[in-house]
Amino acid sequence: MLGGNVRVGLEDSLFIGRGELAKSNAQQVLKIKGILSSLSLDIATPAEACEMLALKGASSVAF
Repeated sequence: MLGGNVRVGLEDSLFIGRGELAKSNAQQVLKIKGILSSLSLDIATPAEACEMLALKGASSVAF
């Protein structure tokens, strides 16, 4: 709410709720999206997140 960022994913937490294992990263993303939306906070698009983090993007790397 003060301009910080949220990080979610199975590498950060295996749980989606108290005692309940998350099934996927996507499940965690959807949960935090719902929480942030209920607080009327804006959610960055993937392109906006890449720009904020100064990432090149998949089209600019040779993987």
